[in-house]
This record gives sequence, structure tokens and C-alpha cells, in this order.
Amino acid sequence: MSLETVGLEAVRLLQHSGDDAGALLAFEGLHPDASERAQAAALALSLGRPRLAAAWAEQTDALLHAAALLRLGERRAVLEALESQPETARVALLRARALGTREAAEHARALARQEGDGPALIAAATLMGELLLPTDPRAALRALAEGLKVGELLREDTDAHLLAVLSLVQGRLGGGAKAEKTARKALERSVPRGPARVLALLALGRTEEAESERAAGELALELQPFLNLTPE
Repeated sequence: MSLETVGLEAVRLLQHSGDDAGALLAFEGLHPDASERAQAAALALSLGRPRLAAAWAEQTDALLHAAALLRLGERRAVLEALESQPETARVALLRARALGTREAAEHARALARQEGDGPALIAAATLMGELLLPTDPRAALRALAEGLKVGELLREDTDAHLLAVLSLVQGRLGGGAKAEKTARKALERSVPRGPARVLALLALGRTEEAESERAAGELALELQPFLNLTPE
């Protein structure tokens, strides 16, 4: 086992123990070689370091590379990175996020259903919820409900990103108390510098904190559309 592998494990342990500052400090000292870059890229993305994740995953993991590029807002590069990949639900989902269209999101959702890929279906439902939220929050709620049901079938805690979007939908539909409860649950389950935490903070009205998390996580996430949501 190399020193870098030991370092990666140490960072994971610190992260899982809730010591975010310690995990980041230990992570900064890593210099993975070619055989360890895929693991390091996944860890970088989970720590809110998408630029490093994109660089380390470029030659090792096309889907992880695309996911990191998405956080950076490099949509054209995402589409280019996925061109040679087989059309699976997860590839379609990344492409749908890059395109930002309902048609692409519906295609990704259909593939996830066909493949029986629960996590991909939850992510597709979340994306549908985001896309429908500004114009049809009730349809967004129906889309998110499928993701909630899949999570129950998988017997897993509800995904933080789905919860964050759900809280925004509930707020839009006038359920203030319910929206706050959902947003707090999303915040508890989210990771620092990630999209779910940013959206949960927005749902709670903590705009400055949301912007701080967005900037720290190098996220090209436009907050303005989520700030203009008024209850029906």
C-alpha cells in the first residue's frame, strides 16, 4: 500500500467522522500517481474540490470527469467528455444536466427505469423537480415523489439534494413550516460546499451562507432563479 493510498484513507476517515477542516487539510497534501487518481478524484468531488476532481479524472473516469465539469459549469466540455460513452442512464443524466432541458431529463429518467438503476432514478427525479419548479411546482412535486418512493424501496435515507429541491417546491406551494422542516433535514444530510447544501440554505433564507458555500465549492450554480420563487 502506497503512502498516497494511506493518505486517501486518512482523509476519508476524517471526512466520515465529521472533521471537515481536518479532511481538507490532509487532502491538500495529496499528490496521487496515475493508479490512484480515480480514487482521489472521487474524494476531491465529495470534498467540494471539482477543479481538482476534473483534472484527476480526465484520463481515468469519464463519468466522474463529466460530473466535476458540471459543477464548474463547463457544459460544452461535459457533452464532449460523454460523446464516446455508451448510452446508459447515468450518462444520459449527466448529459441532461449539461443540456438543462426537460426532454433530456425525461430520457434519462426513462433509461433509469428500464435499467432498474435506483440512484440514477432518484437523481433524474431531482433534476425533473428542479426544471419544473419555476413554472409548474405541482408537477415538480409529482416528479420528486417518484424519487422519494425509490429511496424508500432502497431503504436508504432520502437523498439530500432531492430533499433540498423538495423544500423549495414546498415553499413555492405555500407550505412554509413543512418546507423549513424538509430544508433542515436536507442541510443535516448535505456535505460542505455541495449543491444540496447551497439549495438547502437558500430554502432556509440563509442567502449569504448559500453564496459562501457556492463559492467555496467552485460551483457554477446560479442562485438567482431560486431567490425569485414566490408562494402560489
